[in-house]
Amino acid sequence: MTAKAKRPPNWLQAIRSALFNLAMYVASALICIVLLPLLLGPMRWGQLAGVIWSGSILFLLKLICGLDHRVVGREHLPAGACIVAPKHHSTWETMAIYTLVERRVAVLKRELTWIPLFGWYLLRAGSISIDRKAGPKALREMLKQARDRAENHAARIVIFPEGTRTAVGVSAPYHPGIAALYSHLGLPVVPVALNSGVFWGRRTFIKWPGTITVEFLEPIPPGLKRDVFMALLRERLETATARLVSEATAPK
Repeated sequence: MTAKAKRPPNWLQAIRSALFNLAMYVASALICIVLLPLLLGPMRWGQLAGVIWSGSILFLLKLICGLDHRVVGREHLPAGACIVAPKHHSTWETMAIYTLVERRVAVLKRELTWIPLFGWYLLRAGSISIDRKAGPKALREMLKQARDRAENHAARIVIFPEGTRTAVGVSAPYHPGIAALYSHLGLPVVPVALNSGVFWGRRTFIKWPGTITVEFLEPIPPGLKRDVFMALLRERLETATARLVSEATAPK
C-alpha cells in the first residue's frame, strides 16, 4: 500500500472490521477448546497455544481487513532473558506480541486472567498478572514473578512502559514498573517502536488496510542509574516511534 493509496469508504471498512471482530471471537473460542490438552503441560505448552492463537488472529486480520505487519531489528533480541518494552498504541500489539517474541512472558492486569478459558492460557503461558489497585504489594509480586520467569525459564519479560494505550503523537508518562524491573533483574531492555495506531487507533473500531511496522531497537545495557535509564528509554522509543509513524503508508 503506497502513501497515495485511496482509503476505502468508511462504511466498507466498518463492515470488514465487524466481520473481523466476529471471526476473532469465534476463532478464539474454537482455539481455546481445541487446545485444552495444552493446559495440562508445562509453561512452554501454554506459550505454544499463544503462538497458535496470535498467528490465527493476525491471519484473519490480514485476510478480512487487509492489515499486515513487518518486523525489523529482531536481531537486537538477546538469546537469553531480557526485558522487552514496546510502545503501546493499539490492541494490535497485545495480540501480536505472542508471535513477535519467542519465550515471552507478558506483564498484564489481573482481570484478563479471569476471562473464561482464555485466562487459563494466559496463566499457563507464565504471564505475570498484577492487581493494579494493590500498590507496593503488586510491585513486589511482579518483581518476584519476573525473577522466577527470567532465572528458571530464560523468559523475555514484556511490559508496556506507558501501562496503557496512547494515541498517535501522544507521549504519556512511563510507569515505575519498567524501572523497577530493570533495576531488580539486572537485564538488558529492548525498546520496541511501532506504528500500529495509524491503522488501528486507540479505542477505535475500524481497522484500516496497510502494513504495521514493528522495530526492535538496540538494547539498553543493565547497570545504568534509574533516571539515566528512563531518559534513554523514552528518547529511543519516542524518537523511533515518531519516525515510523511519519513513514506509515496508511491509505488517505
